[in-house]
Amino acid sequence: MLHFFEKHGFFVASRLADRLGMRATNVRLFFVYISFVTIGIGFGLYLTLAFVLKLKDMIYTKRSSVFDL
Repeated sequence: MLHFFEKHGFFVASRLADRLGMRATNVRLFFVYISFVTIGIGFGLYLTLAFVLKLKDMIYTKRSSVFDL
């Protein structure tokens, strides 16, 4: 099973590398790096939104009546 995935699993990277005139190792490395970057962007976006929502909750408080001023 391992031999099958080693032989056929990287066929996409190999074909893309052949089309671009690059080595397949560089294409695979690019895919690894881009996956780390996209996960990092999602986590950073999550933290930013959490900070903005916490800041909004601190500034804007819901008042139940006019006399709570």
